Amino acid sequence: MAKAKKNRRNQGMQDGLVFSTNAAWSPIQDDQATVLSVSPQLQTLYVSLDRKQRAGKPVTMVEGFEGNGMDLLQLGKDLKTTCGAGGSVKEGVILVQGDHREKVIGYLVDKGYKIKRKGG
Repeated sequence: MAKAKKNRRNQGMQDGLVFSTNAAWSPIQDDQATVLSVSPQLQTLYVSLDRKQRAGKPVTMVEGFEGNGMDLLQLGKDLKTTCGAGGSVKEGVILVQGDHREKVIGYLVDKGYKIKRKGG
């Protein structure tokens, strides 16, 4: 039997960049792009209940957050803890398992966010 070939590619650099023709390019400039968080008083979040593509199970959705990803993840964690439910953060939307609209709205209003209900 033949020996299995090892992947000889440099595993230390996972960015996928092979070559750049831009003389001014620097990996530090691209990696340090940050999004500043917007004050909660200036944001309007939309809270809704969704059952589509979830076998009829309700999921509370919070959309419209503006800010960096870490703040969004922390807000999602706080909401899940407040509601005592599971959930996730996907594509800028916080999903909390179950119908927890009232708890979510109460928590967000206490934090200073403007809230709008969607869909009933």
